[in-house]
Amino acid sequence: MVCNRCIMVVSTIFHDLGFDHTDVKMGKVVVNNPISEAELANLHTRLRGAGFEIINSHTVQIIEQIKTVIINYIYNKIQTNVNLSVVLEDELDRDYNYLSTLFPSIVGVTIEKYLINLKIERAKELIVYDEKTLSEISYELGYSSVAHLSGQFKKVTGFTPSYFKKMREQNRKSIDEV
Repeated sequence: MVCNRCIMVVSTIFHDLGFDHTDVKMGKVVVNNPISEAELANLHTRLRGAGFEIINSHTVQIIEQIKTVIINYIYNKIQTNVNLSVVLEDELDRDYNYLSTLFPSIVGVTIEKYLINLKIERAKELIVYDEKTLSEISYELGYSSVAHLSGQFKKVTGFTPSYFKKMREQNRKSIDEV
C-alpha cells in the first residue's frame, strides 16, 4: 500500500470480509483473530482483485517496509535534516548496512537509486501541478540547488525539468511502478 487511498481500500476489504482488524498502515494490517485457510484464500482473491497481494516472506516484508519508509520520507518529510539511513534504522530497528545490502539483492537497485527515482517522480508530479517554482521543488525534495535537481532530473528522465513541464504528464509513473 503506497497511499491513503490504498489504506482505505484494504481496510474496506477487511471490513467487508468481517475480519477484526485494529490497525491498517502502509504495508501492514494487524488482525486480532486467527484467519482460516478458506478466509485467507478469499482475502487473497479480494486483495489481488484490488491490485494488492499478501506478503508472507519475511525478506519481502522488510523490502516493502523500506519502500514505505522511503515514500514517507519523500512525501511527508518532517525532519529535513535527518539522513534517510538514520530514518531507516530508527523506523525498522535494523542496521543500515544490512538493509542496504538486502534491498538491491531483491529489488535490483540500491536504496539510493530507488530514493532518487522516487524523488524524480515526485518532482515530475510537482512540475505538472505547476504550483511551485523549481527552487521550491528542489528545496522540498532536499536538493542543495536547482542545478542539482535539474542534473539528476535529466540523468533519470533524459529531459530538463523545463522541457518536461512543456510535455506535462506524458512520462509520469505511479509510485508502485518506480
